[in-house]
Amino acid sequence: MAKREKVMRMSVEQPLWRALTAYRVLTMLYAIGLFVAAHEKLDRPWLAVSYYAVLAPWTLATLPRVANAASCTRRFLVADLTVAIVGILLTPLADSQQRIADGGPTLPSIWTAGSVLAFAIKGGWRWAASASLLVGVANVVQRGAFSRDTLHNVLLVCIASIAIGYVVELARASERTLARALEIEAATRERERLARDIHDSVLQVLAMVQRRGTAIGGEAAELGRLAGEQEVALRTLVAGGLVPASHVSEDASQGAVVRVVEVPDDDGPHEGPHEAAPCDLRGLLVPHAGSKVTLSEPGAPVLLAPGAARELAAAVGAALDNVRRHAGERARAWILVEDEPDEVIVTVRDDGPGIPEGRLAEAEGEGRLGVALSIRGRLRDIGGTAELISVPGQGTEVELKVPREEARDARGKAGKAR
Repeated sequence: MAKREKVMRMSVEQPLWRALTAYRVLTMLYAIGLFVAAHEKLDRPWLAVSYYAVLAPWTLATLPRVANAASCTRRFLVADLTVAIVGILLTPLADSQQRIADGGPTLPSIWTAGSVLAFAIKGGWRWAASASLLVGVANVVQRGAFSRDTLHNVLLVCIASIAIGYVVELARASERTLARALEIEAATRERERLARDIHDSVLQVLAMVQRRGTAIGGEAAELGRLAGEQEVALRTLVAGGLVPASHVSEDASQGAVVRVVEVPDDDGPHEGPHEAAPCDLRGLLVPHAGSKVTLSEPGAPVLLAPGAARELAAAVGAALDNVRRHAGERARAWILVEDEPDEVIVTVRDDGPGIPEGRLAEAEGEGRLGVALSIRGRLRDIGGTAELISVPGQGTEVELKVPREEARDARGKAGKAR
């Protein structure tokens, strides 16, 4: 089955647009409700009716415009704010001066705040401050004087919009930082996966060619020298890694972008389009058994998710490769599989000379990442742990643990399949 890619978007900003959409509809209905309740007190109610005949269709028709930052253009914001300001300035012509002096609402009422909030979400606190200032000037002109109520209303809209705009700016910066961090983490994991594959194949072949060529001599020795140089260069490349291209979304309103590449299981039956049947770990470990490798396993199947089983078996193979390379041709190894209630434990033990203290850290410094990546890295990727115990002269023991949660999920799938 081919690889598939999922794109998950996380955005703090998007819920604000949804809230603004609902706010505009509700405040439009509220403004019309205020007019219906007090239309007899207006000097020119027909003027208010004309305004609401424009406000209601405008609000409903422009809902897609306030659904996201891409649709909410500057031209729309200016037009929307113009509708609000015109309604404020028309209030003295439609309403009586007494009602205005007593603190009566403007024709758009609190619908005006929706226009200012759109500026805040789209452009941040600076855009919000500019829109709030224009609304404040329109309110002062409508009242005809700078009263305490006018100051209170203007400050309330201004402070709220600026605060929301500032929060949006912080959210965008945080999402960009998160996207970069996730990108680095994904690149690191991919680099480690490639390093494991390279270590298990290419690097070991190059090392073997170098040893055999040196032993044979002649032209083979030159071939071995070249293989050794390529091994060193490849180890350096694997240890250093490559700088990945950025995949951060160009539209900041969409938030952080996480690209998840999944490789579905190709072996065994599938329950659904994206689910694989559990795998018996024992079948993957049997090929490692031989005259010098003893395998001890439970009588019942040791079920794990296919990916976890393959990675665990590959880690066992890497441990046995280390035994053959470093413990000598005569060394024996034992594989013990334990199916515990809360975890699966696989132990690989040999009777070789052991690993001198500090040798693993020295090998990592030289770019030899067999234990770090092929064993510990694999177990870490599936949520497990790898512990290496070695006493000089008494052999080496590698204990690999996978949490029981992986196996419990696999058994649940097996029960459903039956």
